[in-house]
Amino acid sequence: MAGNTFGQIFRVTTWGESHGTAIGATIDGCPAGIPLGPEEIQKDLERRRPGKGGATSPRQEPDKVEILSGIFEGLTTGTPLTLVIYNKDAHSKSYDHLKDIFRPGHGDFSYFCKYGIRDHRGGGRASARETAARVAAGAVARKLLQFQGIKVMAYTLALGGIMAENFELEALAENRLCCPDNDAAAKMEARIAEVRKEGDTLGGIVEITASGCPAGLGEPVFNKLDADLAGALMSIGAVKGVEIGSGFSASLMKGSENNDALTPEGFSSNNSGGILAGISNGDAIVSRVAVKPIPSIGKPQKTVNLDNEAVEVKIGGRHDIAAIPRIIPVCEAMVCLTLADHLLRQQAGELIPDTDE
Repeated sequence: MAGNTFGQIFRVTTWGESHGTAIGATIDGCPAGIPLGPEEIQKDLERRRPGKGGATSPRQEPDKVEILSGIFEGLTTGTPLTLVIYNKDAHSKSYDHLKDIFRPGHGDFSYFCKYGIRDHRGGGRASARETAARVAAGAVARKLLQFQGIKVMAYTLALGGIMAENFELEALAENRLCCPDNDAAAKMEARIAEVRKEGDTLGGIVEITASGCPAGLGEPVFNKLDADLAGALMSIGAVKGVEIGSGFSASLMKGSENNDALTPEGFSSNNSGGILAGISNGDAIVSRVAVKPIPSIGKPQKTVNLDNEAVEVKIGGRHDIAAIPRIIPVCEAMVCLTLADHLLRQQAGELIPDTDE
């Protein structure tokens, strides 16, 4: 199976399955000398961890990370950094009845068409469980970015059709949906309770901002910073759309409205989302993702089995009502990984001597 490695210099390979022994990540290209301990990685994993109620799955995974290599006396050594998270609460028998059935909205059918085999236990490699490895690796990238003064933060803009109308930074810690609008968060919670009773699920929108990013990251043609960010965020299973800056709203504007005027103090607006011509311009990098509803629902659905016979399936087991808020640290992780990789690419380019001299 190809496609398990992300990045060019800060390279991350994730491995493992939802109901396997463990999941994890190997980072190659992390600079030496960065202070790092498992407790720093654990902070981000706690935000993604299942079993905390609300819209999330009751699966009780401790998600305790162990660092197997790449650390000596609390510092990264520049050698491959291997992170492992052991699965402790996988109930594989809950999926026995799905062994020969393709679940609607999941990757069951497409995986089987590609490989001729699939791990039906929680989706195997396609499970959202894989994102814990991304979050662990993203925490390392976040530490690297902190040395450059770059801060990445994400929050809930919408859930179940309810939009946040205000932005109060302190509200992010005051409700479990990480929404900047407490009134909207209360309505979202009520919507979650309503949909849970129906045996259904919800989608939403997450916004991710990166502040303190220097100008000059990214390439002007291929490997544009916004293109790589979009690809990174789209690699998250539940994400079905990405926009940068004004995004789709730009299609409704005039050029005079969408252009960000430059002043001696900086840009007067940020419709570009901090990226012009594929290169960061020093302003805040702003992206948003559309998160689809969780496909595992308690309502009967029509599908087919391995013999292409029409059947009806009702998904049991332990599943989230919405990927939000657990997807928030995953989105942050993918932005951190992208920026860390581009930052190291830029620094490597600066070391190349001018051959014309």
